[in-house]
Amino acid sequence: MSDNGRWVYPFGSSGDGDFQVSITDDLCGWQHTSLRVATLAPAVQVSLDLGDSEVIVVPLQGSFDVTAVDHAGERHEARLAGRTSVFAAATDVAYVPRGASLTVRNAGVGPAKVAVCGAKATKQSMPLPFRHVAAADVPVELRGAGMASREVRNFGVPQVLDADSIIACEVITPAGNWSSYPPHKHDEERDGVETELEEIYYFEVRAESPADGADPLGYQRVYGTRERPLDVFAEVRSGDVVLVPHGWHGPAMAPPGYDLYYLNVMAGPGATRAWLICDDPAHTCVRDSWAQQDVDPRLPIGGPR
Repeated sequence: MSDNGRWVYPFGSSGDGDFQVSITDDLCGWQHTSLRVATLAPAVQVSLDLGDSEVIVVPLQGSFDVTAVDHAGERHEARLAGRTSVFAAATDVAYVPRGASLTVRNAGVGPAKVAVCGAKATKQSMPLPFRHVAAADVPVELRGAGMASREVRNFGVPQVLDADSIIACEVITPAGNWSSYPPHKHDEERDGVETELEEIYYFEVRAESPADGADPLGYQRVYGTRERPLDVFAEVRSGDVVLVPHGWHGPAMAPPGYDLYYLNVMAGPGATRAWLICDDPAHTCVRDSWAQQDVDPRLPIGGPR
């Protein structure tokens, strides 16, 4: 029996107030991560009191003014230059610690879209400082090879951003390629091998070559272990969300003709903030084939850095 009804949220089905996408711990079975996405007209803003969550503000389209008043009453401001779309290039981001009040304002002249990625931040005794991470400081990794080639923008991983719990990145998969592959999981605490992290996938899709009547789409697979069954196979379009509470996830598939983007948000209960994964042993041999293949020449999609 499919679990799509519980873990797949088509665009608009999870909206809350100013946010067209709102994934929080109000959802049954969801504990550690959150994602809110809003499309704002020029000069329009959204505000949040973060409580015990830390967030990373990620421009998806357009530029934004970010203002945060932290737990001590200190005011912080950043202008996020952003980008024209998620497919254009990596973006600058802002990290806002727990206990802050946050305002994000469209700083451009046209509609703009922003993601606020969040995680419960209760591991460290004091909130960490507000930070503005420049786009030039975001490592861009080309992962895999051949039809498993993809581009990973690591703005919120432990090696790049100091945080309490949140881990976040975004991935571009060119048309016809498979990503999040081989299927992998991170749902157990095994020292040095695997960390327990729930995960959010937020998708956007575009036609590789724009055409009248095109309906860009992609696919996402999530499946469980014998001990913890799970069965999700979702057709996804721009604005859709797939949640991974546990189990193997992948591939994320970009059909021929359609480039696929996803934003990942991860966090878990473990004491160590680390992104350690375990491949499905039935498919991990795929990695061996990459040594004889080149990375897809279409990458990086945003062009050389």
